[in-house]
Order: sequence, then C-alpha cells, then structure tokens
Amino acid sequence: MTRAQRRWQTESRILVAAREGFARSGYERTTIRAVAEAAQVDPGLVMHYFNSKEELFLRATSVPGDETIDGTPADIVESLLSSLADRLVTEPTASLALLRSMLTHEQARDGVRRTAADQLEQISRAIESDDAALRGSLISATILGVILGRHLLELDGLKDAPPQEIIDLLRPVISALAVTDGRREEPRD
Repeated sequence: MTRAQRRWQTESRILVAAREGFARSGYERTTIRAVAEAAQVDPGLVMHYFNSKEELFLRATSVPGDETIDGTPADIVESLLSSLADRLVTEPTASLALLRSMLTHEQARDGVRRTAADQLEQISRAIESDDAALRGSLISATILGVILGRHLLELDGLKDAPPQEIIDLLRPVISALAVTDGRREEPRD
C-alpha cells in the first residue's frame, strides 16, 4: 500500500469516527480525543489532518444535496416521500450529526438551513398557490420533524414503525399542502 493510500485510509477512519461521534453526542460533547480513540489514531494526527475541531466537523458533516425536485405538485409529493422512505430506513450519519448539533452550533444550524432552503425553493416553485412558500415550509418542517422524531428522539410509535406505513399516513398530509387549486383558502369560521 502506498503512503497516499494509507493516508486516505486513516483520514477516512477519522471521518467515520467523527460522524458517529457528532451524530451520537453533538458538536459540543464530541472531543478530538474521543474521535481519535474511536479511529484508533493519536489525537495529534486528527489535528494534523483537519487542523481544528471546526474543520473536522465541517468535513464530517458535508452532506451531498438531494437530487433536483421538479415536475407537477403530485410528482414532487412522490419524490419527497420516496426520499423520506429511504431516510427512515437509514439516515446518513452526516445528516444526523448536523441535526443533533444544529441547536448549539452555528455552522450546523446554517448547514441545515441551507439544505432546507434549497429543498424549499424547489418545492415552492412547483406549488401553484399564493402561499406556496408557507406550504413548502410546512412540508419541509414535517419531513424534518419525522426524521428527528424517528432517529434522534426515538419517539414511541415512530421509531419502530414500518417506513411504508409512515409514508402512507403522510401522503394525504403532504399532498394537501402541495396540490392546490392555485388559490389561498379563506379561514373557516
């Protein structure tokens, strides 16, 4: 094995250990020493590769964006529900690390906000309604809440529910928000 390959393997082990640590304990409670121990390396090597805890966190929580969402509102609903079904089975550790850390760490909050804003923009474009931004935000918040409830809060009923059952129950809710007749309904008395 070449020196570059060994370096890549070591760096990968550190990133895996960091993702798991940040996902389990959040930014504040994850230490360089704990990451190094989990990766079976010296803490100095973690600092050598990543310079700081902040840089390690940014690299460990780098999340590829979701694929582009487009089509009719009904297409958007099915695309979002399909993506959610995948996340109900196995949420990527990088996403969990961001979600667990978002309330106490500014970069994590910004990362979650950026991801949600990208998704929200795509959803809102497809919704034909005067209140498309609000509807899109409610859809994003619902999806985020389900992911948080299942993977981080481990809410009874949600944590062990079959993903398809969750999707089937959410479909009418998400559809009601996304598929409109183009007008804002007046509040009921």
